[in-house]
Amino acid sequence: MSALLLKDKVIFLTGGSTGIGRDCAKAYAAEGARVVIVAHDKQTVAQTAAELGSDHLGLVCDVSRNEEVSIAVEKALAHYGRLDAVHNNAGIATPSKPIHETTDTEWSALFNTNLKSVLHTTRHAFAALVASKGCILNTSSLVGIIGQEIHAAYTATKGGMNALTKSMALDYAKYAIRVNAVCPAGTWTPMLRKWCAEQPDPGSVERYLDEIHPLGYCPEGSAIADACVFLLSNKARFVTGHIMHVSGGAELGYRRFL
Repeated sequence: MSALLLKDKVIFLTGGSTGIGRDCAKAYAAEGARVVIVAHDKQTVAQTAAELGSDHLGLVCDVSRNEEVSIAVEKALAHYGRLDAVHNNAGIATPSKPIHETTDTEWSALFNTNLKSVLHTTRHAFAALVASKGCILNTSSLVGIIGQEIHAAYTATKGGMNALTKSMALDYAKYAIRVNAVCPAGTWTPMLRKWCAEQPDPGSVERYLDEIHPLGYCPEGSAIADACVFLLSNKARFVTGHIMHVSGGAELGYRRFL
C-alpha cells in the first residue's frame, strides 16, 4: 500500500463545504489530512464535516471579515495545535456584467471574498505556517489568465490572485513556505449544474462546456482536487509560485465542433 500523501497534515480550507472545496476536503481526508472546513453556510459546513468524520472540524466563517477569520484560525490551532496548509478556495462569481455596469457594492463583495480573504487567512495563519514550514494554495481560475466576457470584476480578482500568488511565493520562500495556485476552467459543481438547467437549451450548454476543453469533457471537481493534493504534498516540495492550469487545455484555444 502506498503512503498517504497528506498524512497527519492539518489543512485550513476556505469554501470547503460545497463544490470544488467539498471535493478537496474529501480528497485531503482520504490522503490522511485533518481538514478544517471553513465556510459561511452553517448547514453545509455541518454536513461536510459530519461526512468526513470526527477527526475533522467545521467552522462557520465569513472570510471577507478579518475578525471572523482570526477567530476561525484560533479555533483551528486550539483544536489541533498546528496548521500545515491554508487553501484559499472561497469565492463568488457574480455579477455577470461588464465593468461599467458593476456597482460599488458588487465590486467590493467580489474583491473582499475572492482576494482580501487571502490577506485575512495569511495574516492570521502566518506564524503557524512558519512553525510548520507549511504551504498556501489559492484557487484561481483560467479566466484570470485569458479573460472572460461579461465577468470583468470576477476576472480581475483572479488575475490579481495569480500575481499575488507569485509575490507571496517570493516573500515567504525564506520561511520555507511554498505558495501556489490552481486554475480550473469549466468544472461541474452544483452551482454550474443549476445554472445549466436554467438555460433555454441545457443540452447545448453542456455540449459547449465539454467542447471548450480540448480533452473533450468538462471535469468533475475531483480532477481539481487531485491536483490540489499534489500541490499540498511533499511531492511538490520544490514547486512554488506556480499557477497550475487544470483546464483540459482550454487555454490553448476553444475547440468547437461545426
